[in-house]
Amino acid sequence: MSSGQPDRPADSAKAAQANSAEQPWPVRSVAIKVAQWIDRLGSIWVEGQITQINLRPGTRTAFLVLRDPSADMSLSVTCDPDLIRTSPVPLQEGSRVVVYGKLSFFTGRGTVSLRVIEIRPVGIGELLARIERLKALLAAEGLFDARLKRPIPFLPKTVGLITGRASAAERDVLTVARNRWPAVHFEIRNTAVQGPTAVPQMLEALAELDRDPAVEVIVLARGGGSVEDLLAFSDEALCRAIVAATTPIVSAIGHEPDNPLSDLVADLRAATPTDAAKRIVPDAAAELAGVRDMRARSAAALRGWVDREARALVQLRSRPVLADPLRELERRYEEVERLRTATRRTAEHLIRAEATATRHLREKLTAVGPAATLARGYAVVQRVNGKERHVVRSIDDAPAGSQLRIRVADGAVTAAALGTQQLGARTVDAEPTENIEAGRK
Repeated sequence: MSSGQPDRPADSAKAAQANSAEQPWPVRSVAIKVAQWIDRLGSIWVEGQITQINLRPGTRTAFLVLRDPSADMSLSVTCDPDLIRTSPVPLQEGSRVVVYGKLSFFTGRGTVSLRVIEIRPVGIGELLARIERLKALLAAEGLFDARLKRPIPFLPKTVGLITGRASAAERDVLTVARNRWPAVHFEIRNTAVQGPTAVPQMLEALAELDRDPAVEVIVLARGGGSVEDLLAFSDEALCRAIVAATTPIVSAIGHEPDNPLSDLVADLRAATPTDAAKRIVPDAAAELAGVRDMRARSAAALRGWVDREARALVQLRSRPVLADPLRELERRYEEVERLRTATRRTAEHLIRAEATATRHLREKLTAVGPAATLARGYAVVQRVNGKERHVVRSIDDAPAGSQLRIRVADGAVTAAALGTQQLGARTVDAEPTENIEAGRK
């Protein structure tokens, strides 16, 4: 066994210089170097799933194949047959185990094998604990968040189905879905649903269906089983692939109590494959019944509305204003005539009253007007100066020689002033009356 120390740079440079097309390494050198490199790994713990056990009676070596549950990779394992016979839990194909051993490279055949000295079966408790740890991790990353759930289409034309070949789950989904909606089309991918090859096959089928633009929803279906049987549906790689898919995914794994992690990350969890078929396609009979019911309800609502409107029209027509529309006009006509007569009578009364008042005022004005004064013998004397006329109120306004116009009741007299004469005091007292009358004119 080597010391486990890596080659020094100088040694690597010498080895690179020693190997060339002119100086190739022989097969034995390569085999020895590979054996030395593998030997440096030392003893290791490895976990996997047993897919093959070859235990022949009388042999000193048992041969196993250990496979990675999440990838299409395997490793040859050899051990003492007593490790398998004395295992506290019977080992069989499909068992999850943790082994401890050392890798060896057989230079003669050019193969690698893991020689183990201890095998520990992974019990149910450990599996459940790992699932719980993975569940907590995925929850912390928010992969269970309801906001990430994509809506399931109401009536998908094409449904992708990933399930076991000729399984009861496949039969249930197809039968129930086609009975509910005969026109539905399925793209079926049959894969292993348990065992070491289940996860890689389901991942491949999921990726293929997700790339198909015609597939509108994907159903992941499997019947019930033990925790070990359903372990593939709690695989981390499968859960992350479900979240990363762009197509809505329905998880229908096992029965109602079963709850693998795929149920939590899927867009819709169905209790059983039959329940999944009921939830991805509508029931044609129920939909037709619903259409008939809505049509009947619509017709009943329309008839009720027509009846209500007809009753409203009858009520409107029975009202007096519509039963005899002219009667209201006649009543209004009589009222208008009465109001017109009253208005006319009031207007005539007002006109007569105003006419009487006007006549009285006219008489008063006539009595105090200039014409009445002139009719009583008074005259208005005006001095004419060209086109201007001035009322003579004093002898000073009409000096001798002034041209005068004397207006009397029935006309006017043209005269000339011959002279002026001052009157006495008594005469002067009467004079303002004549002058006032002349001024009002």
